[in-house]
Amino acid sequence: MIDGRRVLVIVPAWNEDAGLATTLGEINKELPDADILVVDDGSTDRTAKVAAAEGAIVARLPYNLGVGGAMRLGYRYALEYNYDVAIQIDADGQHDPSYVPALLRELDNADLVVGARFGGEGDYQARGPRRWAMRLLSGVMSKLAGTRLTDATSGFRACNRDLIEFFAGWYPVEYLGDTVESTVGAIRCGYTVRQVPVAMRPRTTGKPSHSPLRAMVYLARAGLVLLLALIRRVPTQAPHTMASA
Repeated sequence: MIDGRRVLVIVPAWNEDAGLATTLGEINKELPDADILVVDDGSTDRTAKVAAAEGAIVARLPYNLGVGGAMRLGYRYALEYNYDVAIQIDADGQHDPSYVPALLRELDNADLVVGARFGGEGDYQARGPRRWAMRLLSGVMSKLAGTRLTDATSGFRACNRDLIEFFAGWYPVEYLGDTVESTVGAIRCGYTVRQVPVAMRPRTTGKPSHSPLRAMVYLARAGLVLLLALIRRVPTQAPHTMASA
């Protein structure tokens, strides 16, 4: 329990055994009163064993679904076990769990709080088409949400129980859907979205791609995902509300 709320930290992980122990150790140190769920997204390495050795709850997917599929499972777990807050933290060490208390405080004013890399904290940079895509997405989302949202693709976020229920029944699994479409869907359904500035750290595992071709592909995909998010049908009520109506 943190401030009277049951908090679940969801860590989607795909072949992250190299740095996962460090990430989980840091989460345990910063958030000793939270539970940690590692969703092993079809890994072929020792990700599940490392997570279990660090004391995390482990859920294993039989094959790789991507972050969206892993997070959908995480939200369903959070709903089934009655958590009040779900927090997403990546397994690669980029997300600093010391910012979680700030996210939790802002949850008093919102249903979804995004840790924003471009909110004035830290020196994270994105250039070229990747940055253009982020600015486009952030501009549209800010307009929709009626507040400043500078980082549409951040996976560092926290949500309350209402959104846990919503995401457990409806959560996009497509590329970028887990960040862009999920946020647009929440806004379109009337949930309140806010951000807090966070500093992003270099990843401890894996390699980021900065090639011009991949950046252009990213830009095209981001535009397509945004278009789908704006036109795709979303529930007009949270799924649990519809079920009990």
